[in-house]
Amino acid sequence: MTRTDRLPDAAPAVSAAGAEPSYSVRIDSLGSEGDGVSRERGAPLHVAYALGGETVMVHPVGRGRAIAGQVLEASPDRVTPPCRLFGRCGGCVLQHLDRAAALAWKTGLVRDALRNAGFTPPAEILAVQSPPSTRRRMDLAVRRGPEGVIIGLHARGSDEVVALTECHVLLPRLFELIAPLQLVLTRLQGLRKSGSASVNMLESGPDILLSTDAEMVPRDRTILAEFAAAQGVPRIAWQLAGGRAVVETLCSLAPSIHSFGGVTITPPAGTFMQATLEGERAITDAVLAALPDRLPRSARIVELYAGCGTISFPLATRARVIAYEGDQASVACVRAAGSGHRVEITQRDLNRQPVMARDFAGAAAIVLDPPHAGAGAQARELAGSNVGTVIYVSCNPTALAQDARLLAEAGYRLDRVTVIDQFLWSARAESVCLFTRTIPTVRGPLRRPAR
Repeated sequence: MTRTDRLPDAAPAVSAAGAEPSYSVRIDSLGSEGDGVSRERGAPLHVAYALGGETVMVHPVGRGRAIAGQVLEASPDRVTPPCRLFGRCGGCVLQHLDRAAALAWKTGLVRDALRNAGFTPPAEILAVQSPPSTRRRMDLAVRRGPEGVIIGLHARGSDEVVALTECHVLLPRLFELIAPLQLVLTRLQGLRKSGSASVNMLESGPDILLSTDAEMVPRDRTILAEFAAAQGVPRIAWQLAGGRAVVETLCSLAPSIHSFGGVTITPPAGTFMQATLEGERAITDAVLAALPDRLPRSARIVELYAGCGTISFPLATRARVIAYEGDQASVACVRAAGSGHRVEITQRDLNRQPVMARDFAGAAAIVLDPPHAGAGAQARELAGSNVGTVIYVSCNPTALAQDARLLAEAGYRLDRVTVIDQFLWSARAESVCLFTRTIPTVRGPLRRPAR
């Protein structure tokens, strides 16, 4: 199929400014960052907005990198991007790829990562995808310039902020908040040149954390309180940009609450939450389904990187949970809500002070949801434990491969995999993996260590 499609405005602009002439290439595959990869000229060329199997005109933008322009031969999976900002806004990289094909590609990324770790993935992998307009968290950049305040996302590979005048990812309630938020930020003395706005959609409503490059004056606080009342925002918090600034609540008009596993919590402002409700449910369901079928009431589950209890409280419906988390505010949140719900949490930086292998003794299962970089030193202690069930929630196939390789070397099997695509039109692939091994039963008298 031959087509003369042209991708959004970014490609022609780069072509005009670039020093190298445009040329055509055949795209071999889709790379892990969502770029097309061509090896036609030897070294890999990563081409933004190109798909595997296509022939495209490319505009070089740097060593080994280019942007697709005219599509000479299109993939059958190519679709028209729904958003007019696609190609300018850096929030999405795959709107030109059919959603079903994107889910299959992300499933392949996870499958390949597990193979690289030494496992044979199951023939059937459950894959779940969040629909458009369901993302419940937005992290926006804010810039004040000669023409006023811009609020939006960075352009791809640039510090330029693109005004978010359209979005097919966000919940409509969150998107509708952007325009009035822009107006109120324009009036603040505490915003001189730059800042950011993080908003979580809680059950109680939008929860806002602002970061600005100057102190908020009393008039700013009044303006924000009036904005919160007008927009139905229960809480607005603020911190000074740079360093490890203390978060301060500027106004609290009603309780900011959310619930996990039937337990109501008051999350810290700006806390991590799963991107969509559908994604959260898929992750929780996969974790619970991976637990051993029969758990006595006295069973103990160890949870690592617990956050503010997204998985902790659902786990507590099956067994007692011993949780670890490094963030002080998240620990306080879980501790306040966990009384009477079989969740015991300890503040611990697992990168610097991992839970040791011997301390997992007697656990029915270990559940971990590490950050993007993976579990690091904690993964080595996991592999050295004698726990038969490890449930790994991953947001990065590369880090998953690194950590899972240690489990493979320790004799674990891979029994179940679920892939979750809750970052729609991005290159991020999440998964829940069940690793098990048979722990030998020691019979007869215990052997004493030699003296």
